[in-house]
Amino acid sequence: MRRCLEISLRGKGYTAPNPMVGAVIVHRGVITGEGYHKIYGGAHAETNAIGNVKDPGTLKDSTLYVNLEPCSHFGKTPPCTDLIIKCGIPRVVIGTADPNPLVSGRGITRLKENGIEVNGGILESDCRHINRRFFTWNLHRRPWIILKWAQSADGFIDLVRAPGSPVGPNWITSKTARILVHKWRAEEQAILAGTNTVLKDNPRLNVRLWSGRDPLRVVIDRSLKLGRQHHVLDNSISTVVFTEPCKTSTAKERVYPAEGNNIRYVPLLFDDTVGMQMLNYLHSQDIQSLIIEGGAYTLSRFIEKNLWDEARVFTGPKDFRKGVKAPSLQGKIVRQMETGNSHLQFIYNSSSEFIP
Repeated sequence: MRRCLEISLRGKGYTAPNPMVGAVIVHRGVITGEGYHKIYGGAHAETNAIGNVKDPGTLKDSTLYVNLEPCSHFGKTPPCTDLIIKCGIPRVVIGTADPNPLVSGRGITRLKENGIEVNGGILESDCRHINRRFFTWNLHRRPWIILKWAQSADGFIDLVRAPGSPVGPNWITSKTARILVHKWRAEEQAILAGTNTVLKDNPRLNVRLWSGRDPLRVVIDRSLKLGRQHHVLDNSISTVVFTEPCKTSTAKERVYPAEGNNIRYVPLLFDDTVGMQMLNYLHSQDIQSLIIEGGAYTLSRFIEKNLWDEARVFTGPKDFRKGVKAPSLQGKIVRQMETGNSHLQFIYNSSSEFIP
């Protein structure tokens, strides 16, 4: 099962909104085939593993290991359970049941109904954790939320910007840390920033220092302060702008009137539930993970509403002495490391069911 988890990670950043799945076939104590789900819409892990077995005749005396319950419904590919049954595999070992209502126990039932021995719950906590984005989307109907920021050694997220200050970030971390951040962007489905961050830093919110897909850009622009001069509205990649209802038509006329472009304005009521409204919209678009790279205000609003699952916090070596205070966060530190000139902490929400 650990091998299943190991190879499943090869699909990270490419399988969403599907989960990451690895499968291993063992015949008389020897691995004869393995495979993983490579890309959304492509063959599933079980199909790839079976296809890699050189002698199909051994399948009738083999065990299939897989970290997630095999699917039993027709989607973009046929049901994996049908292939397992057809190949005569007598035993299947599963890490955890699938939370997807279209599967959720049905795959296990179908295998058992066809005389296949099924064992489940193997390394279940690890199997759920690796697909925490998929589980959160299905069980809580929102994306997995990652907060990310860098702070000075004395706890500031930014310097105070005087009127007329140059636009651009006040770097706290080294390029090594920034490369890591771009790797994270390539692994997640969406990235969010608020109006002030865009006005002060003019970020691109894309992937440049790593190989991979650009996430969906999500921008909060309640009063339509942003325009074509800002990178997030350069129309180069898919972008969602959350704004007030009465401003939406004006935004389309002023910024990108052409149909079929990459920018979509989404009206929201900016009341006490606005954070959840954003998450509901992203859920409706099959977005299972969201990095919030906002400033102190945006990050703090999500923290206050307990709308976060994980935080990744860099602490650099500089003292700012004064500036904008970094957000205050209580949670469980699950990992720490040094990267470049910075100390990096991975913090989980203490109420999370996916703490590793």
